[in-house]
Amino acid sequence: MMNFFAYSVLFAFGFVSLPSSSVALSSSAAASQDPLKLILGSPNFGSWKGALSTDSLAPGPSADPSDYLLLAAHRTKRPDILRAFKPYRGGWNITNNHYWASVGFTGAPGFILAAVWILSFGSLLVVYHCFRWRVCEKAKGSSYNSRRICLILLIVFTSAAAVGCILLSVGQNKFHTEALNTLKFVVNQSDYTVGILHNVTQYLSLAKTINVTSISVSSDVLGEIEKLNVDLNATAATIEEKTTDNAAKIKRVFHAVRSALITVATVMLILSFLGLLLSVLRHQHAIHIFIVSGWILVAVTFVLCGVFLILNNAITDTCVAMKEWVDHPHAETALSSILPCVNEQTTNETLAKSKVVINSIVTVVNTFVYAYANTNPSPGQNSYYNQSGPPMPPLCSPFDSNMEDRECNSWELSIANASSVWESYVCEVTEPGGPCTTVGRVTPEVYKQLVAAVDQSYALEHYTPPLLSFRDCNFVRDTFESITSEYCPPLERDLRVVNAGLGMVSVGVLLCLVLWVFYANRPQREEVFADLPRPHQMKDHRSNGLENGHSGDETKQRYAEVV
Repeated sequence: MMNFFAYSVLFAFGFVSLPSSSVALSSSAAASQDPLKLILGSPNFGSWKGALSTDSLAPGPSADPSDYLLLAAHRTKRPDILRAFKPYRGGWNITNNHYWASVGFTGAPGFILAAVWILSFGSLLVVYHCFRWRVCEKAKGSSYNSRRICLILLIVFTSAAAVGCILLSVGQNKFHTEALNTLKFVVNQSDYTVGILHNVTQYLSLAKTINVTSISVSSDVLGEIEKLNVDLNATAATIEEKTTDNAAKIKRVFHAVRSALITVATVMLILSFLGLLLSVLRHQHAIHIFIVSGWILVAVTFVLCGVFLILNNAITDTCVAMKEWVDHPHAETALSSILPCVNEQTTNETLAKSKVVINSIVTVVNTFVYAYANTNPSPGQNSYYNQSGPPMPPLCSPFDSNMEDRECNSWELSIANASSVWESYVCEVTEPGGPCTTVGRVTPEVYKQLVAAVDQSYALEHYTPPLLSFRDCNFVRDTFESITSEYCPPLERDLRVVNAGLGMVSVGVLLCLVLWVFYANRPQREEVFADLPRPHQMKDHRSNGLENGHSGDETKQRYAEVV
């Protein structure tokens, strides 16, 4: 049962925790065995360990125990079944069995009502069958007005049960829709994460192919790119696989819940109307079958009320916990072990490596610009292809030697507009690979190589920074904020509608069952006629009537009640 609640409540962040966990881990020895922990851990640091200064580290969770934040503390102070009903004070924590025990206690009203109903109505049925003759005698003596009131109440309670079935159907349909929409939102967020990782690996792979007139990225950088690509691809595959598996499991759970609620609503609606019809038509044997069936189904409905009370409280606890975590993302909480944000021991290695790759590409481009394009070699030299004209501006490196952002000099070109500016420095050639035949500093073939290098730098510069939002929990915080503001209120509202529908169905059918027992066994017309005096006894009755003064009136009244 707890696994069911874990799946039902935690789908809102079960997938999001994967990217955060995969990019914010300490450099432990176990990290080398888990691809999720290889993305940014020390095994991949290699020769770039000093590439990122400690000033760029994001703040991590506080290590001071006094700063530990209990999530949803005001909501979770409930009796703990595992601790002899002592108050639970640990806050929202899905890894704590005592939390689940306290949440399970919120469903006690439904479970207690189910047990009381089973025992009480079962006892009533036993008493009715054991002392049926007494009940029937009392029913024979009941007045017409009492039976009319009983019929009216039976119609009212049946209508209440029907309204409850409608509420239950509408509520479960809305809850199912909202739950799947929430799941779809989280899956889309996971797909976005996978897409970012794939984009980074794709552009890192393309960076290995950068070659401008035999000038390429250094071999040590190529090796580090290869290692990082393996880790990023493994992480993306793991996230995608976990997302698909968990989404399928959660959908099965919600489909099962929907089927159960639809079945209960349909069966209860049919039961209530058929029970009313059979009780009016006095089909006593058939109504007994419906009474026993309704007895069990009402107990099942009470149990479902308890289950949905637990689910409602668990979801509300989770929404409140998410909201409080959004307000205090770097505080030490129960979410810290599930969604660890960046801490002082963890560095932004992926971002650092991408910066180094960008600088390496810029170095390749500028090496060509200074060593080939802007030189004026004599014919016969290796760098000669008849280049001429004004010197070609170099490419600006967006980061300094410490991998900090730097301003471009006036003579440098930014990565964004370098391709368009260099286009005016392209010369014409008579054949591919031949020398320039007009004024220019680069041939069309070399220009294409330069554009490819700039495009790779631009892509890495724009696609890699989003990884930082996974590591400092900005991405998760934004996701949680969207869930708590857009998805939690409808889910809680729809659960309340479902609980109201279950309550109305339970109470309506419950009261109908009690009335069925008595109304279906009301005296039939033949039984009253059997009690009326025979003709040869009329004289005695009349004489007795003269003496008693009211026996004839009673006979007329009984006859009128039957008619």
